[in-house]
Amino acid sequence: MTAPLQPIVDELLHGLASRRSPATLDAYRRDLAHFMGFLTKAVAPDVPQATHFSTGLLRRYLASERTRGLSARTLARRQAALRQLGDQLLSAQLIDSNPARLLDTPRQPQHLPHPVDVDLLNRMLDEPHDGSPLGFRDQAMLELFYSSGLRLAELASLDLGDLQAQRVRVIGKGNKPRQVPVGRKAAQALKDWLGIRSTFTTAEEHALFVSQQGTRLGHRAIQKRLDLVARERGLPEHLHPHRLRHSFATHLLESSHDLRAIQELLGHAQLATTQVYTQLDWQQLAESYDQAHPRAHRKRSP
Repeated sequence: MTAPLQPIVDELLHGLASRRSPATLDAYRRDLAHFMGFLTKAVAPDVPQATHFSTGLLRRYLASERTRGLSARTLARRQAALRQLGDQLLSAQLIDSNPARLLDTPRQPQHLPHPVDVDLLNRMLDEPHDGSPLGFRDQAMLELFYSSGLRLAELASLDLGDLQAQRVRVIGKGNKPRQVPVGRKAAQALKDWLGIRSTFTTAEEHALFVSQQGTRLGHRAIQKRLDLVARERGLPEHLHPHRLRHSFATHLLESSHDLRAIQELLGHAQLATTQVYTQLDWQQLAESYDQAHPRAHRKRSP
């Protein structure tokens, strides 16, 4: 069925706004705008139509993107956006099947996360701050990231009402809520911050972490503050929220070996996503196996 494609794209992005993080939504918006630009140049100089969403054109588009040297990760994200658009067209009965779901997803290289050494991280967190309101706020953010394994978007969206005794309620990917424990030191840091938070903002602001202007602290501001604090405290590595989340998962796995529990704490929909952390400690596992398994011992040469 012939129908302009742009209104369908707009409708899709509007629907995704309530279900996806701002960063994911922004990436989908860019990817779909790029696809629409390709259609305009390649086949529809006037107005791209729903009929242009075909297997052949999708293959041409992705092939052109590969020749530009885009990474497998970027190509996979572009395909994910196209699958979403195809589903939207299908639900609007503008196509009979979703051709984007027939395409193979590019294989992505496994990039193992690099956690911060546990002793190094603990020394950095235990370093006293300057006692300023910013110091209390930043300490609470650092402790909560590491204590509960939160994503950047999850921490930034926290409201005062999400804090409970020894736990916090977060909204994860796919708009899925979960509850995660808050450790003793994080709880104390949050208590200290809440004690002086009113110097930054008014009672009408519900955000847990606020800027000096009294409004919710943004993603970029959180990233910059964490990196600044880590450098001021002598951490010899770049620190960002995702590294704290990786460190949380890795250090917990090394202690508990309970992959299912860590999956729940991280909010991963698939266990395979969590299993990447099992590869981090392979050397240690291999050494333990060699020492403990009765048929793993190597005979020494006489």
